[in-house]
Amino acid sequence: MQLVLFSKMFQALSLKEFAEIAAETGFEGVDLTVRSNGYIKPYEAEEKLPWAVGVFESEGLKVPMITTEITSVNQPYAEDVFKAASENGVKYLKLGYWQYRGFGFLRRQVAEIRVELRKIQELSRKYRVTSAVHIHSGMFMSAEPTVVWLILKGFNPDLVGAYVDPGHMAVEGGLAGWLMGMDILSRKIRIVSVKDYGWFREEGEWRVRTVPLGEGLVPWRKVFEILGKTGFNGPVSVHSEYDSPLAEILKQTRKDVEYLKNILSLL
Repeated sequence: MQLVLFSKMFQALSLKEFAEIAAETGFEGVDLTVRSNGYIKPYEAEEKLPWAVGVFESEGLKVPMITTEITSVNQPYAEDVFKAASENGVKYLKLGYWQYRGFGFLRRQVAEIRVELRKIQELSRKYRVTSAVHIHSGMFMSAEPTVVWLILKGFNPDLVGAYVDPGHMAVEGGLAGWLMGMDILSRKIRIVSVKDYGWFREEGEWRVRTVPLGEGLVPWRKVFEILGKTGFNGPVSVHSEYDSPLAEILKQTRKDVEYLKNILSLL
């Protein structure tokens, strides 16, 4: 497993500053945003990704994965992003999201997404990379692991695999749903996201909020024990998605990394 830092919360920093922080905090690499609101815009990928990889390498870091918003090969610059990733040693691409249109549309949407993924699979094959569908709670087609399994059924997981997120999985299935999700997707897992959540009663409503690792819904030691049984050896992207000033995010990220490394040392 390779611990990498997701760049989303650090985009106010220069790429060099982010690289220095990731290295100093103890990460092995980064999960770089290559999307319209990312460090690198899709139309810039072929020009800027080589430079960005060089910046991270100067700090002893790898870029095993990038986060994109690609859901169709027909999106502008989609193939450019795949090509740039391949040429710069990036093995994994997180895909974008499909919104769930509501009750009565699920089966139709699964079929529609599978049509798009067949084309994306061919791009993955052409450029020798792995695309991955990220599990995300809420009104997304990838909210439920079993639906993700239906979407990915029959695809080569080394070309189009699953990006499991135990935090989001616990939000949707906090008792056993996350565990069943890990089970049904076990042969398809290629990337793992790390962040934790809790449910809170606020203003008369139940709301979910990000909390420090070990203080939320996710039984992280059990998660990594399961990943070990599956033989998983891909990137583990740490998402420091705290609603705090940057200095506080950095402080908590250091604690999260220490927490993770302690769990991994016990396995």
